[in-house]
Parts: sequence; C-alpha cells; structure tokens
Amino acid sequence: MPSRFPWASLPDEELLELRLKDLKVTVEGTWLELCLRALHGELEQKGLRIRPHAWISNEWFSPDTTPGIAIPFYLAHPRLIRLERKMIIDVEGGTVPDCMRILRHEAGHVIQHSYQLNRRRRWQQLFGRSSTRYPDFYRPNPASKSYVQHLRLWYAQSHPDEDFAETFAVWLRPRSDWRKRYEGWPVIRKLEYVDELMREIADEKPLLTQRHRIDPLSQLTHTLAEHYVQKQALYATPTTTIYDRDLRRIFSDEPRHHRAPAASTFLRHNRARIRRMVAKWTGEYQLTLDSVLDEMIARCRELKLRASGNQRELIINFTVLLTAKTVHSLYSPSRREWFAL
Repeated sequence: MPSRFPWASLPDEELLELRLKDLKVTVEGTWLELCLRALHGELEQKGLRIRPHAWISNEWFSPDTTPGIAIPFYLAHPRLIRLERKMIIDVEGGTVPDCMRILRHEAGHVIQHSYQLNRRRRWQQLFGRSSTRYPDFYRPNPASKSYVQHLRLWYAQSHPDEDFAETFAVWLRPRSDWRKRYEGWPVIRKLEYVDELMREIADEKPLLTQRHRIDPLSQLTHTLAEHYVQKQALYATPTTTIYDRDLRRIFSDEPRHHRAPAASTFLRHNRARIRRMVAKWTGEYQLTLDSVLDEMIARCRELKLRASGNQRELIINFTVLLTAKTVHSLYSPSRREWFAL
C-alpha cells in the first residue's frame, strides 16, 4: 500500500484514538476495486444492466435509495485488517472469496431496490413481505430446506429481504450448479423464480440511477475505539453458571487429580484451535465463541477443575460441548441478532 497513510505505522493504542473520517481510505486503488469489477463481470454474464457503485463506510450494507454497496473501512488497508482481526478475531469479507460472497448478497439488495421487485405478488408469495420489521434476533432452523445456505448462521431465515438477497447470491455465483445442489429442496422454487425474473428484467432500465453515498467514511466522526466498543458489545454474552454440570463431566474436581493441569490453563492453551473448529462447523463468529470460552474458563477456575486424562479426548469432548451449546443458542429467544442487517 502507498505510504500516504501516516497512521499505518501507529501502535494500536494511538490508532484507536483516530476518528473514522481521518482514515481517508477508499475503494479505488485497492483489492476491493478488483472484487467490484469481478462482481460487475458476473452481472454482465447474466445479462443484467445494473452495475452497483461502492464506497467505504463502517459496515457492509446496501441502502434502498441508491444502487450501491457500502464496504467496511477495515478492508481498505492491511493495517486496518490486522486491527480488525485483533479486536473482532473474524475479518468479515477479508479474503477474495468471502468478499465476493458478501458482494453478491449486497448486489441482491441492489437489484431488489432498483427494480422494486418486492412489490410483485409472486415475490411476496415466495419470500414474504419486505415491509416486515427486522427482528432484534431470529431463530433459524439449520435443517430447513426452504432456504439457500450462503452466508453464515442461515442468514436467509432472518428476513424476507435477506432471503431474496441470499437466493440471488447463490443464483449469481459462477459455477454454483444450484439446480443440482438444491434439487428436491422446496427452495428450488425460489431459485427458479429468480432465474426467470432476472431474464425478465435483463433489458429493463433500473428505477434507481442516482449514485449517492450513504454514511460515507468522510462523515463518521466517532473514533475507532468507540466503534469497536460498540461492535464488541454485539458479541457479548451474559455471565452464567449453566455450564457447570457439563464442565464437571469433562474435567475433574476430585482430590486425587490435584496434580493434573488446571482445566482453565488447559483451555487457554487450546482455545484458538477449539474456537476455529467450532466456528467452522457452526458458522458462529469466533469473537462470540471467545466470549463463551472466557466464561467457561472462569467457571473452571472457580470450580477448581483439573484436566485429567487423555488430552486429545479432552479437546474432542470439550469441542463437542461448545458446538452443542452454540447450536442450542441459535434457538434461544434471548439470543440477540448481531448481523449487520
């Protein structure tokens, strides 16, 4: 990257004191520009006329007033990606495949808004009403075959607009082979409708043509520290003792195991490995898992549990426990929705 960003060499403590607007990063001249160009190529391959514009903001989103996509600031510079990884653990859209996955999803929103597709009766029959209020949390059914599987945590189930955007993203992806992938699933009706609908609007001029930038980085005056305090709060989980019985099944508080390593120390040494495995199989964000791990480690310390026995088996058993708790939490009515809707 060019050295025109003096803040790139600052330590984290000083970098966090900067306002977002002071970063002055752009899409132009970065790898994001290449991803946007690739998205335009995919839309052209499908015969669609629309070409979404993009700008830097504080999160991923696509407004309903302009045919464009906001991209989070941290993706525009390697130094900011490193900070995001330190503060949040996950970097959403931080690789080309992940970035393209999200861009296709956001392009679905652009298409919906630009052609007011949600006003069509068939659209409403298949996806629901766009006017439905966005929930504070949603309770997905991981086994459902009425939705495509694209972004993590069964995001298509959160709202009709997200259902369409996810379905569009699967349809748009090159070589997705969606007819074979979803053969026999009820969701195939949605995919076939999107395929039919895109051919119908291919030659139509979109209703949204004014290229505005909503909440651009240049207007965001809060600091990086304030941004991350707010973002980390979305992943927080309340302190609880509900894990105690399960932890005692894996670890031991019997005096005869007092020479075994402390369970809290054992988990700290293996947390990164466990966290990655559970995130891979559940789709949960690693920062949320890290918060739960902190609770479990604290409870192990309070209960004076010891990691006795075969360490490989302990890791497997604990990974299974954390996976089960994570999947169960998806159905909890107290779970907060922390996706950038």
